[in-house]
Amino acid sequence: MLLRRTNIREKLILAKQKDKSADKVLMDVYRLLSKEDDTHKRIEVNLKSRDVVISNDFNFELLETNEIYHVRHIKKIAVDYRLRFLDSHYFKGEIPQDAISKIKKLENEHEIELKGFKILAPSKLFKLKDRDDPILFAPIGNEYYYLIHKWGRDLHPLRKIMMWPFKSLVNLVALVVGISYLITLLVPNGLFSKESSSFQFWVIFFFMFKCLASIVIFYGFALGKNFNPAIWNCKYLKT
Repeated sequence: MLLRRTNIREKLILAKQKDKSADKVLMDVYRLLSKEDDTHKRIEVNLKSRDVVISNDFNFELLETNEIYHVRHIKKIAVDYRLRFLDSHYFKGEIPQDAISKIKKLENEHEIELKGFKILAPSKLFKLKDRDDPILFAPIGNEYYYLIHKWGRDLHPLRKIMMWPFKSLVNLVALVVGISYLITLLVPNGLFSKESSSFQFWVIFFFMFKCLASIVIFYGFALGKNFNPAIWNCKYLKT
């Protein structure tokens, strides 16, 4: 006589059916899931909240010191890479589940409800959806912030160089002067007169500089652009 193999799943079902507390187990699971869902919704509400919160009551012994940053560190990176550091409710992209999970974990560890979230990201992420390197922070107090989560792809390796002209008026003028000088060098000798001279060179250079400067000024005013130090924590659209 061949014995039938034991189906563990069937045994589990029978054990649950015989257990009078099975309904209680189901209710406990339901309450747990409901609690998790409520926590998730609460965190999403806090991420979109417009309330001004300058600190959270963290347990400092549980914080990772390498994830704590002063606002001056954040400002330096924002200015160098033309990023914005704004309240999370201005952020137009999606906050990933990993970030929500880390917020839940921090709240459980520190037994607090986190509020006042801020995000460091490129300006366009506060206008439309994209995936470039946002970083989520929570305020600790005294202008210190705790880095909770970073997601998306890294910034372009040349972004700092590309954004250098926008750090100040001096940088922008230096760039325009440099490009004007290079373009002037490319102008063939004798194009405007039979004999080339230093006077002719500087006249052409001045003309090139004036043309490029006019384009830059028009572009800046037309699109409402500003320099990095003025926009890193600016809430207005045209920057």
